[in-house]
Amino acid sequence: MGEVVGKEDHEIKWIKHYSSCQKILLVGEGDFSFAACLAKAFASASNITATSLDSKESLAWKYTRATSNLKELEELGCTMVHGVDANTMNQHPDLIFKSFDRIVYNFPHAGFIWKENNILQIELHRGLVKGFLRSARDMLKENGEVHVTHKTANPFTRWEIEKLAEEVGLRLVDKVLFYIWDYPGYENKRGDGSRCNVSFRVGDCCTFKFSRA
Repeated sequence: MGEVVGKEDHEIKWIKHYSSCQKILLVGEGDFSFAACLAKAFASASNITATSLDSKESLAWKYTRATSNLKELEELGCTMVHGVDANTMNQHPDLIFKSFDRIVYNFPHAGFIWKENNILQIELHRGLVKGFLRSARDMLKENGEVHVTHKTANPFTRWEIEKLAEEVGLRLVDKVLFYIWDYPGYENKRGDGSRCNVSFRVGDCCTFKFSRA
């Protein structure tokens, strides 16, 4: 779907919740395949800023497709920033004072230390998500949204993402089922440990959409 705008009749291109006219910040990219997916759908990445916690150098050995994805994104005009901590991204030198229509974090994860049902592991995840949401809130444009895609089966429900958002001044505006096939070419990654390049089973999950309360 799309509509024609502007003097030059540029078509706004869409993929699910995202359009080429939105200023989009992607957080915690693994091999940058989600960013590449959006860029292909828009035939441009000039509206996308894609970030990773990893350095550019470490991406090359962690992920099979990272180098090719980064090259494609660069050719399509994407802004890429590495070494970005989701908890403090609003203070990053390349992001400070910038604001976005959509801020997206797919499958946030604090690393594999304990089992997923261990309360200590759950608290690590909760801390990561809450810090991200607090930082993202400060980077939203008026009427902007923060999107978190997250598993909805136990023990992941114990992260209580909606409650964390409320605690930092965000409100839930929508919650929609997430299907990975809606994003051609996107490959979710474990991102940590010896199996960092391995995809994990998505299972039941949703995209939570938040705006300023």
